Amino acid sequence: MRPTGRLHIGHYLGALQNWVRLQNDPEYDCFYFIADWHALTSDYADTSGVAQNTIEIVTDYLAAGLDPARSVIFQQSLVPEHAELHLLLSMVTPLSWLERIPTYKEALENITNKDLHTYGFLGYPCLQTADIVLYSQENLQLFVPVGEDQVSHVELSREIVRRFSSHMALVIDMDRLIEMPNQEFSPLLNQIAESARSRNWMPILEEKTPFSKAEPRVRHNLSLILRHAIAESGFENFIAKHPTITSFVNFRWLLHEPSVMLTKTPRIPGLDGRKMSKSYGNAITLSEADADIRAKTKVMVTDPARKRRTDPGNPDVCPVYDWHKLFSPQETLEWAAQGCRTAGIGCIECKAKMADHLIDWIAPIRERRLDYEKHPARVLEIIDAGSKVARVHAQATMVRVREAVFGWEKKRKEISGDAVANGD
Repeated sequence: MRPTGRLHIGHYLGALQNWVRLQNDPEYDCFYFIADWHALTSDYADTSGVAQNTIEIVTDYLAAGLDPARSVIFQQSLVPEHAELHLLLSMVTPLSWLERIPTYKEALENITNKDLHTYGFLGYPCLQTADIVLYSQENLQLFVPVGEDQVSHVELSREIVRRFSSHMALVIDMDRLIEMPNQEFSPLLNQIAESARSRNWMPILEEKTPFSKAEPRVRHNLSLILRHAIAESGFENFIAKHPTITSFVNFRWLLHEPSVMLTKTPRIPGLDGRKMSKSYGNAITLSEADADIRAKTKVMVTDPARKRRTDPGNPDVCPVYDWHKLFSPQETLEWAAQGCRTAGIGCIECKAKMADHLIDWIAPIRERRLDYEKHPARVLEIIDAGSKVARVHAQATMVRVREAVFGWEKKRKEISGDAVANGD
């Protein structure tokens, strides 16, 4: 989460309670972080609150039940490998992919008090992808727990990883390729020939021209076209259709394409009926005092049909009843629904009863939070310790990625071997 201040009940119900469930499941290794670099994509003009907000959010994490003994809780900027992988991913990500994102367009249209025409804001999906895939581990699936509204973001991450891998993880043995008889490779060549023509990347080889006699430019472009074709369909799908190429194409595992773990998120409207958001000023924070909870819920919007106390209403369209479903027992739910439909109770009475149950629900979270507030040094220790653990995983990934991109280890071994052979 971005460090924009204390978390509210929408954050808990939409994400935190599921994170707690996952950390308690031995099937998963969980990494949860504060995205302080992401905060700069839109709030770069004033960064004075980032440090304190980071502490506030981690305090909320702990109060909500995240346990540093069962999950890794860390700060993004304390793991510089996030920035390095982001840079490498950005090198292969088409500009059009970033510009087509609906949330990007919406933000440019709706947020008028900030200048969002920056690379940082446009390129945040590359950083987001790095945040996820940096923790890839071979033979383990990589999941991102999200709601329906975030699925498209994860899908873009999959596309970015697929494209990156098509360039960096794909090893094409050109020596073996040019030795192949054309007739063995012609079915694949015919399939991608149209793609080659449309991009003007390579002259199409005639059947009678052996690859071994092709110009170097043709060989290079053939490699590019193969990479593009494989990137479009994915390596495993491509191999299934064209098993012949396994004789000269190899795919070294580099980064996982992340998978979506859909989580059911309950409807939790804000005090004014819109989506709950701190920017709208319509939220109840996890640290809210009882008196503030009562004052804020007292002015919540209700069914607009109930203009007078004696008017019957419809609880199914009332935000207060939505909150009853989250915090009140069945007995109260029935009381509220019946009283609303028959005008047996007024909205003020209904809100007050809901506030009672919300206060009961929030009390243990708030109590744990107050304890951590008294000891901010403990919160910092948890952040620092988790960041060190996260960095160990991140460094292992980047060793693998750097070698795939630059091949320095291979080059050093070649030079070392030559030196030994020459007696240096």
